[in-house]
Amino acid sequence: MRVIGGALKGKKLYPPSGLAIRPTTDYLRESIFDILADCVEDAVVLDLFAGTGSLGIEALSRGAASAVFVDTRPQAIKTVARNISACGLQERCTVVRRDVLRGLNFLKSIGHAFDLVFIDPPYDQGFVERTLRLLGRAECTVEGASIVVEHSIRETLPEKVARLNRADERRHGNTLVSFYRFVL
Repeated sequence: MRVIGGALKGKKLYPPSGLAIRPTTDYLRESIFDILADCVEDAVVLDLFAGTGSLGIEALSRGAASAVFVDTRPQAIKTVARNISACGLQERCTVVRRDVLRGLNFLKSIGHAFDLVFIDPPYDQGFVERTLRLLGRAECTVEGASIVVEHSIRETLPEKVARLNRADERRHGNTLVSFYRFVL
């Protein structure tokens, strides 16, 4: 696992220990960022269910201003912090240990309005639509924010959830990547 593009291109990231974390593959990350090309520069990024932090770190490497990484698992928090440190990104990152499914209102206290959000929960557990609803109500994204959701092909998502409208969807093997926009 490595950073695919930007200032940190080629930088190796620490993998998760154990099998509880399923990191986004390099190929899929490259595809996502090819689609997001114009949305990353100077963006404030939120990486939910951060796992290894690879999506948020990739965004920072490609010019995002800052990133907040959220996960509930101690192993994930440790891996994200280790990868941030290895990349020298500590001053541009905040790592929060929190259960996303308990609500996202805590994000207001962080003081950022997010331009780009990554949601990559465990597959086939019903977390995606619930997380999208929480995000739509949290008032923590700017109008027009891009929301990227990585999920199983077995999980069908609606075209509209709260104030989020699906703009695109791409299939990569057994994974779907759904792209939403936040609208007022």
